[in-house]
Amino acid sequence: MNDKLIISSNITLLEAMKYMDEIERKLLIVCDGRKFLGLISVGDIQRAILNKCSLSDLVTNHFRDDILFAKSTDDIKNIRKLMMENRIECMPVVDENGLLVNIIEWSDVISKDFGKIVEPVHCPVVIMAGGKGTRLKPLTNIIPKPLIPISDKTIIEDIMDRFVTAECHDFYLSLNYKADTIKDYFHNLNNKEYNITYLMEEKPLGTGGALYFLKNKIKETFIVSNCDIIVDINLSDLLKYHKANHNVATMVSVIKNIDIPYGILETKENGMLYSVKEKPTLTYQINSGLYVLEPEMLNFIKQEEMIHLPDLLLRAKDAGRNIGVFPVSDGSWSDMGNWNEYLEVIGEKTSSE
Repeated sequence: MNDKLIISSNITLLEAMKYMDEIERKLLIVCDGRKFLGLISVGDIQRAILNKCSLSDLVTNHFRDDILFAKSTDDIKNIRKLMMENRIECMPVVDENGLLVNIIEWSDVISKDFGKIVEPVHCPVVIMAGGKGTRLKPLTNIIPKPLIPISDKTIIEDIMDRFVTAECHDFYLSLNYKADTIKDYFHNLNNKEYNITYLMEEKPLGTGGALYFLKNKIKETFIVSNCDIIVDINLSDLLKYHKANHNVATMVSVIKNIDIPYGILETKENGMLYSVKEKPTLTYQINSGLYVLEPEMLNFIKQEEMIHLPDLLLRAKDAGRNIGVFPVSDGSWSDMGNWNEYLEVIGEKTSSE
């Protein structure tokens, strides 16, 4: 039994989220000693954040009513069927006294060829690949950022393959800097999983302005991604949130926790001390560079207008449209346009480390 998946009932949502990142899992089993209490998933934490709950809340305050678990007397075939039908990452097995006696994981009951639990979404994907990649100079003086290698593939292929896993095969690549190099690469690659349409920017138009070329091309919900970010996210959950709230656009945010190693002072009038917060942790949501958009968003863009997507979303918000924010944990996101994170992803360490 994988005891790493078990957490105590006095753990906060923030601590659970950090622990999920640490062990690279999205579901934890909550116990009081060996007594099974419930499950907490990354989706439960996301819902708590969306409902403006504090990340200092205990995980036990956010259990769902529809928790599924197996009994120690259940047949393994029935457990496997239940996990398949409900796409369960791991199944706690509880005895007649309510004690956790086993944890059956997805890998225990599914063949290696079956792969990860991924629900198809079938969305067109737009990848903004026209920038110069100035943060990765001097490498990008020669190689366009989308084609910088990660192991045996490029950054943009890694991004595209993650969408292919969710049955997204129609890609629109917005190109400007070293566009011919990128087009030649994909022509020679000849990957049948990619159905690529190129959007050519004669001049840089920003992540928002380049979408103008999609008018009359896309008439359904679509996803937009920067070409230098990798997000480990359940796309089905993202689309469900987007649709349920009737959003014209949804931004994926990253929960960033910043530890202040000093005491923070709050003062009143005339500099009188009000309070001292010793070494607090500040929590912010930052823009991940991944979005879900409705075709209506294209009506807010002017031809050949230089505008970035966040500004475009604010324009739609000011016009009374719903703009959603869907959170993921810090460990679910990598900014490959940053040297340190790029080197970390490919397994190297910077000299400062």
